[in-house]
Amino acid sequence: MQSEDATLKEMANNMKEKFDKYWGDPQKMNKMIFISCVFDPRHKFQSLSFALAAMFGETIGVKIQIEVKTYMESLFNVYAKKNGGSGSFPYSPSSGSCPSSPSSPSSCPSSPTSSTSSSSLSKFMLDLKKHKKGEGIDSKTELDKYLGEDVEEDFENFKILGWWKLNSPRFPALAEMARDVLAIPISSVASESAFSTGGRILDPFRSSLTPRLVQALVCVQDWLRNESTTPVKIEEDLDNLEQLEADLINTGREPCIVDI
Repeated sequence: MQSEDATLKEMANNMKEKFDKYWGDPQKMNKMIFISCVFDPRHKFQSLSFALAAMFGETIGVKIQIEVKTYMESLFNVYAKKNGGSGSFPYSPSSGSCPSSPSSPSSCPSSPTSSTSSSSLSKFMLDLKKHKKGEGIDSKTELDKYLGEDVEEDFENFKILGWWKLNSPRFPALAEMARDVLAIPISSVASESAFSTGGRILDPFRSSLTPRLVQALVCVQDWLRNESTTPVKIEEDLDNLEQLEADLINTGREPCIVDI
């Protein structure tokens, strides 16, 4: 920005303006950027809290961390409700019953006394779970359990998506959330365009398509992908095209070129 070269100085000013737009005010920064760091099992909130304090200071760093955690919890509740639950690990009353595999039909007696005892035990365990939940003993969500576990060891070629795929049975709702968050693409076009000396190649008028033209392009694409249509081979029909062009010129008519 202090260069004597006017072109380079203008590029640097444009770059600084775009940088401040995305990173100048920490309160306006997209929280998804921080959440993607939390979904890295090697870092979670431990690395994030250290990085925020180093970048913005202890006071602002703690404030942003609280906002990120609140935003992440609200987003997780949406995924948990979509999966038909609260995101916690409920107790299944049938977990204490006898297996129903065909290979062991005699392992679970079907006498009335046994059925009554099993029903009473299931009811007791269900009431016990409700009691624990009321006391706050077993009310941790997937997010709480994930953040409560130790971070994974950082080694070369660690695959984050592979880790989530392996642990998706333990964190079904959280794994779906991680899949969507980590799939958000990051583009560097905005930064690179600030150093472009050629400017925009296509202006807004040439880069826009009318609804009628979009419909025409979609129809043409559909026709070309139709398997019943004989594919057009320009190389094989080149002689015929040249002959047709020569005939049109001889008759005084010039070939028409359509520019879309």
